[in-house]
Amino acid sequence: MAPPSATSPEIASNGDTTPSTMAPHEPGISKSKAEVQMPKFPGPRKFTDKYAEREYLKGRLAAAFRIFGKYGYDEGVAGHITLRDPVQPDTFWVNPFGVAFSLIKKSDLIQVDHDGNVIDGGEVRLLNAAAFMIHGAIHKHRPDVLCAAHSHSIYGRAFCSLGRNLDMITQDSCSFYDDLALYQSFNGIVLAEKEGKDIATCLGNKKAALLQNHGLLTVGGTIEAAVFWFMSLEKCCQAQLAADAAAGGRGHETVKIHDDDAAFTYKTIGNPHAGWFSAKPLFDVIEKECGKEYLQ
Repeated sequence: MAPPSATSPEIASNGDTTPSTMAPHEPGISKSKAEVQMPKFPGPRKFTDKYAEREYLKGRLAAAFRIFGKYGYDEGVAGHITLRDPVQPDTFWVNPFGVAFSLIKKSDLIQVDHDGNVIDGGEVRLLNAAAFMIHGAIHKHRPDVLCAAHSHSIYGRAFCSLGRNLDMITQDSCSFYDDLALYQSFNGIVLAEKEGKDIATCLGNKKAALLQNHGLLTVGGTIEAAVFWFMSLEKCCQAQLAADAAAGGRGHETVKIHDDDAAFTYKTIGNPHAGWFSAKPLFDVIEKECGKEYLQ
């Protein structure tokens, strides 16, 4: 039986029995406001001192690697996340080749210029050539990109073997509506400058790409957004692989979200601020689990 508040008018102090405009699930908020009002979210930290910003962002990058390690996005020595340096924007910070994601500290990160030279960083100064070719090209082509993430996650690379783009079959997949490139080429490990440039060109102004026979690539104006888009895209690939298998086994097809609905949903959950805010719990948890050790 429905509660009285759901079926009966609210009696005001003046005796008026006009049906209430209060939303039952949000006491004190009118129905019209409840339908459209969104909370005011916090945003990324702002800095006036570029050197202080660098130190803070390097700590966030180290945390990003810990998150990737926690969720199993490492595959031997493959995978990389890069951070454009706020002091020298034509350089970027990246993980040293051969150091486990789950062990990376801020002091381990290495700084690379756009000629591929390691100019600063930790004791291990080995640079993954593929990381430079891909990320160097992206940072050159996309001045809006602060962070780029690529790794060989299991569902991402499985889906990328299909040579197709995602279907809009879930609310989460709408985060990538008209914002996901498909790079339909594979020429082995990316050790050539041309291949890196081709990937950057294919990515265009989008926030993510499916690299055929390879894996996922995401970018963002914040480290948090790039990390969340990667994790969300990985789960979207997993969901579509499962849904396609289930539908195919029954002789059916998945139900696709209409373009208008996908575009509307994208505006809410696919924007840069949504990416940053969605990652916040991940970073909070990794800080709680690791303490301050990764900031060393």
